[in-house]
Amino acid sequence: MPAYQAVLFDFFGTLTRSVKRGPQHAEIARALGCDPDAVLSVLDRTFQVRARGQFGSAEATLRWVTEQAGGSPRPAQLRAAVPARVDALRADTELRADAESVLTAVKSRGLRTALISDCTHELPAFLPSMPIAPLLDVTVFSVEVGRCKPDPLIYLEACWRLRVAPEDCLYVGDGGSRELTGAAAVGMTPVRLAAPDLADHLVFNRDDDFAGLSVPSLSAVVDLLDRVPALN
Repeated sequence: MPAYQAVLFDFFGTLTRSVKRGPQHAEIARALGCDPDAVLSVLDRTFQVRARGQFGSAEATLRWVTEQAGGSPRPAQLRAAVPARVDALRADTELRADAESVLTAVKSRGLRTALISDCTHELPAFLPSMPIAPLLDVTVFSVEVGRCKPDPLIYLEACWRLRVAPEDCLYVGDGGSRELTGAAAVGMTPVRLAAPDLADHLVFNRDDDFAGLSVPSLSAVVDLLDRVPALN
């Protein structure tokens, strides 16, 4: 009987390398008649409410953001900007070189896999096209469940879908959204990914006080799993 039954992963900064906004975001802002810096300011200060889906659809959310930045977008502009934002976030996202191999290794050990991500509408739109998608048994997106980490319910939703108890889960994340503290609070074993590239990662509400287990790479998670009896 393995010490864990499932490994749950964060997405941005964990299964991906550090995330930085590329030039497409400024282009989208200008196409909507807005100053790019004003749009980025709104995006930064409203991430969590947008990630909880509080403004409705992707188009409704983008309209709200644009209006907050001083724009008055036409419906046709918004319709064009929604897929452009999906493309922009996808362009910002580079999977770690070992993401596929680590997920494959976890599953080969008889463990289930899940993704829990604080995200807006774009990630659910492009994740199915990524090579890691078939390796995830469960995906839980904050924008779809209306909860962000460290809210206990987003972790418990993943457990319910996996049919496992929180105590049987290892949670791996870079520490954004106070996700490690939240995972520990529901009974999971949290592990911080402390990869060197994360020094300039775009992150909100960082889990700076976490003092638990840490690994330097995703591949080290597999090594940790193989050493679990010695840890317990």
